[in-house]
Amino acid sequence: MITLPRIGIWRDLSESRRREALTGYLFISPWMIGFIVFFLGPIIASLFLSFTRWNIVGDPTWVGLDNYVTIFTEDLRFKKSVEVTLTYSLLYLPLEVMCGIGLAVLMNLKLRGIGIFRTIFYMPSVVPQVAAALVWVWMLNQRYGVINTLLRNVGVNGPNWLGSPHYVLPSLILIALWGVGGSAIIYLAGLQNIPQVMYEAATVDGANAFQKFFRITLPLLSPTIFFQLVLGLIGVFQTFTPAFIAAGETGGPLQSGLFYMLYIYNRGFISLRMGYASALAWIMTLFILVVTVIVLRSSRYWVYYETDRSQNR
Repeated sequence: MITLPRIGIWRDLSESRRREALTGYLFISPWMIGFIVFFLGPIIASLFLSFTRWNIVGDPTWVGLDNYVTIFTEDLRFKKSVEVTLTYSLLYLPLEVMCGIGLAVLMNLKLRGIGIFRTIFYMPSVVPQVAAALVWVWMLNQRYGVINTLLRNVGVNGPNWLGSPHYVLPSLILIALWGVGGSAIIYLAGLQNIPQVMYEAATVDGANAFQKFFRITLPLLSPTIFFQLVLGLIGVFQTFTPAFIAAGETGGPLQSGLFYMLYIYNRGFISLRMGYASALAWIMTLFILVVTVIVLRSSRYWVYYETDRSQNR
């Protein structure tokens, strides 16, 4: 294993150790260059641009905190995008956890051909978001969509799923839940790590299926739920592709699908207010950071680790 030497002891290294260290630097340099150019550099640039007024074409003009003041005091679309994103998060995340765990429990059953069903349920998660969103836009079409056609066949007049402000958000939640198989596979891995001897002992003690689920499965699956919850929180706040394709760049009727990332795109690439969009992006970054820290701190009260049980013995 190559260890990078400290600057103070570089001169004390032998020639062979110096060559070894330089070789290590050489091997990691492509990653470091890519990190600086495509990650660290844009982050620093966006932080600077958030304090400027820039239309991409001309030179940035320093405006200080004006962008942030305008966002919090005058921008009604900012408030609407926050409302839509938070509503979507509060509705989707619990459904994603419940559906993912429920599907994982079903896929964990010892049935013949269960591997085929696992593959079928997992496949939607590997479909590109653009392709999946386009298919769902077609299926949810009011006139010739598959869903409304089936509803008409049973005498029900289907709604305008993507054209009504009352149905845009539920439709996007449905589109997102279609790919819950990816989360279910992770929950399945967590389920298969639970020792079977615990279920056997519970059976001997007379526990029924519900008691086993709530007293054994959920507590031992809580680290996996915590992991998925953190990733889900970060993901829902960055929802863009399905909303852009299904609701359009303006967020659909009455901006009912105006997600925060969609609003950033609108400000940066439609209105050409890149400085303003950068300020919006940094607000989102700080908000995600705060929410993630809160979830991490709360995990000590509801996440159960095997080490906790061993320390309490």
